[in-house]
Amino acid sequence: MFSIDVKAINTLYCALSIIEFNRISSCKNARDIRHALELTHKGTNQVKEFKIDILVHQYKLFKMLPNESIPSMFTRMTTITNSLDALGRIYTNADIVSKILRSLSKTWEAKVMAIREANDLTKLSLEELIGSLMTHEITMKSKN
Repeated sequence: MFSIDVKAINTLYCALSIIEFNRISSCKNARDIRHALELTHKGTNQVKEFKIDILVHQYKLFKMLPNESIPSMFTRMTTITNSLDALGRIYTNADIVSKILRSLSKTWEAKVMAIREANDLTKLSLEELIGSLMTHEITMKSKN
């Protein structure tokens, strides 16, 4: 067991930046290193729950901003959902697709209806949705 712990410690030392190494250099075994890194990056359970609450709130209030492009909106949504995923709160692809469609401004109403009628939203990928929305956005801009 000692040999395995030493190998794990050595691997962690090699994988970490100097800043991370300084945080864990006083740890005696791999388990202590892991615990220190978890606290550093995820925080305590209280901090983790607080972060989740904030991100869920951002997710629930998510709306397309005035004059925002589809790629910009998608980037904002991806940042929120990836952060939630890292903290253990996972939204399905179907949830995110539905949320994006609900978040679009009124000028997108016809396109949203067309997407809803033409696709099974439980099987529609985010990439397909974003591609369709970006195509429509380019078409709308070219007509203006």
